[in-house]
Amino acid sequence: MRKVLHGESVTLRAPVESDVAVLAAVRAKPEVRRWWRGGGDLAAEMARDLADPGSEALVIEHGGRTVGLIQWHAEEEPDYRHAGIDIFLDPSVRGRGLGPDAIGALARHLFDDHGHHRITIDPAASNAAAIRCYEKVGFRPVGVMRQYERGADGTWHDGLLMDLLAGELVAPPSRA
Repeated sequence: MRKVLHGESVTLRAPVESDVAVLAAVRAKPEVRRWWRGGGDLAAEMARDLADPGSEALVIEHGGRTVGLIQWHAEEEPDYRHAGIDIFLDPSVRGRGLGPDAIGALARHLFDDHGHHRITIDPAASNAAAIRCYEKVGFRPVGVMRQYERGADGTWHDGLLMDLLAGELVAPPSRA
């Protein structure tokens, strides 16, 4: 059993089989699918993603409801060791600070429990909302990766490489 992580408002936990359909439905929403494309069978794709031995996926819960997924992978080559993360969140809960909360909780876990000193994330360069979210936690732009990913329209789009060093993690605001 993997560790359960807690943010100020979210809980991050290991996925279970019943999460597949819920997460696939979130990924099917146009606001998410625009950035997280996939094939026709999102449930089968989600099940494969959750079973991928190369990364660890955690369900994001808020108020007892599954609202998204955050996952991480590690580069274990000693001279390049770091972690990379990805996240998607149900559009119905955006704007409440849940994204930065989930990212902060996972970042603390990666820094404190796994000994990483650096975390990367690579949103589409045109995804301004995601970039603002990541900056709230302390991520900084490193550079543009030109023609980094193929879009749903078949053309190549730029990605923004961002990173966060352990000492740069922004603490969540105090809940007084």
